[in-house]
Amino acid sequence: QVQLVESGGGLVQAGGSLRLSCAASGFSFGNYVIGWFRQAPGKKREGVSAISSANSGTYYTDSVKGRFTISRDNAKNTVYLQMNNLKPEDSALYYCAADPEYGRGFSTAIEDYKYWGQGTQVTVSS
Repeated sequence: QVQLVESGGGLVQAGGSLRLSCAASGFSFGNYVIGWFRQAPGKKREGVSAISSANSGTYYTDSVKGRFTISRDNAKNTVYLQMNNLKPEDSALYYCAADPEYGRGFSTAIEDYKYWGQGTQVTVSS
């Protein structure tokens, strides 16, 4: 059974930090790009960050560059998203997802991601 389980969300003040984790099972984790998406109420789901299967490349959307860091531990089937200097506009439900990628490169298109977690809530107070 394929599972992606996010954890680490919570309530934090602006300027604070959180570390999200995404634990995967039931598929060949090491062969997939793993991405983080977020969705705030009334807004579209957006791609935040992604990391290649071989840990050789990363992607960040402009609004989080310099503040968020994605990493993965293929031995533990886990991807992390370190979020520093959080802002109220970072508040959202954060999802991790797995993309088989097939050599096309990073994608933020939701339809390219085959497996999804249930999400973890991040709330940043001002």
